[in-house]
Amino acid sequence: MKQSSNTTTRAELSQAVYQELGLSRNECADFVDNFFDIIIKELVSGNNVKISGFGTFSIASKKARMGRNPKTGEEAEISARRIVTFRASQSLKTIINKDK
Repeated sequence: MKQSSNTTTRAELSQAVYQELGLSRNECADFVDNFFDIIIKELVSGNNVKISGFGTFSIASKKARMGRNPKTGEEAEISARRIVTFRASQSLKTIINKDK
């Protein structure tokens, strides 16, 4: 997979699927889009998404808290929110650290 920067885009993922599977480019783009849509739908529903050998995406809730504007020093409330967390599987960690 050719990367022009340190970020991989959906288009580059679609291209990699195209090269690997040989389906049409449109089918590969739809596949990648549908894959992410399913993950997003499950996370919005409050479900964890575990991809064996890769890792787990989950939702965590953060409580409201007081923060500080770094420019002005003024205090401001940071509202409660949900965030997405990712925990890499042990096999992914092993692959990433194999050459180190």
